[in-house]
Amino acid sequence: MNLFIRKMTLDDIPAVIQIDQISFSLPWPERSFRFEVTENLASRCWVAEVDQHVVGMVVAWLLVDEVHIATIATHPDFRRQGIARRLLSHTLWRAMDEGAISSFLEVRESNLAAQEMYRQFGYEATGRRKRYYKDNDEDAILMNLEALHRDRLSYEDNSAISKKE
Repeated sequence: MNLFIRKMTLDDIPAVIQIDQISFSLPWPERSFRFEVTENLASRCWVAEVDQHVVGMVVAWLLVDEVHIATIATHPDFRRQGIARRLLSHTLWRAMDEGAISSFLEVRESNLAAQEMYRQFGYEATGRRKRYYKDNDEDAILMNLEALHRDRLSYEDNSAISKKE
């Protein structure tokens, strides 16, 4: 698979919205993605491309020395191919380059596949946000990665990064 990871641009927003809408029951509005790309100085937005088509995305916020994974998704036609893993690895790698030493995120209690991927990176469940998701009042599991380590982010995960950044 010819996978490239690069910074998200405004031109990517329609594809990102499509991925978001088919992936989540509470998708972000278009204006939120536009804000992340153009105005939010804490935001780090990346897309994964296969054959010049956006197939995955991540939005993270670098907050002092922590990176908060705000959203991450892969188009259903490209799931289970390691794209989300590469996006997360890339995001954490770049955040470490900017001084991040830890990371956190919220994930639906029912999203066991995502929780397993995060555990493979070293995230641990540290709390619960009751009724966090407003569509069904599902709890969110708060997961923290207390210490970012490059050895958990294999070089292979970053070998497909585009030089267009």
